[in-house]
Parts: sequence; structure tokens; C-alpha cells
Amino acid sequence: MNSNIFFRPLLYLDPGTGSFIIQILLAGLLGIGVAVKVYWKKIVSFFKGNKEDSNLDRLDEIDEYGGDPKISNVDG
Repeated sequence: MNSNIFFRPLLYLDPGTGSFIIQILLAGLLGIGVAVKVYWKKIVSFFKGNKEDSNLDRLDEIDEYGGDPKISNVDG
């Protein structure tokens, strides 16, 4: 029995392989686009250097601590 047949690389690419690669690339690009859209205000404020407390930051604190944004510690 010839054992070289098990070690030969398969050089055949299925016709759907190109379509699958294109789908992966498009999904990645769209995912990056959605992430930029979601965080656009934070990205812009980071590069502008705005240090003011925005509404989005206050809402993040409310979500994190579940109450008044001025309260940073739930226990006390």
C-alpha cells in the first residue's frame, strides 16, 4: 500500500470557498462599521479631548450602579 497518498496536500478548492471568504470579509467590515457607529461619540470626544461629563457617561453610571449617578458606591 502506498502511504504517500495520505500525505499529499489536497489542491482542490470548492467553488463555494471564494464565496465563503468574501462573506467573512464583508461580515468583518460591517461589524467594524457598526462598532464605529455605536461608539462614534466616544471616539470623537477622545480625540477632541473633551473632559466634560456627558449624558452618555451619566447613563453608563446609572446602568452600572443602578441608581443616582452621583453615588459611586452602592454600599455606602
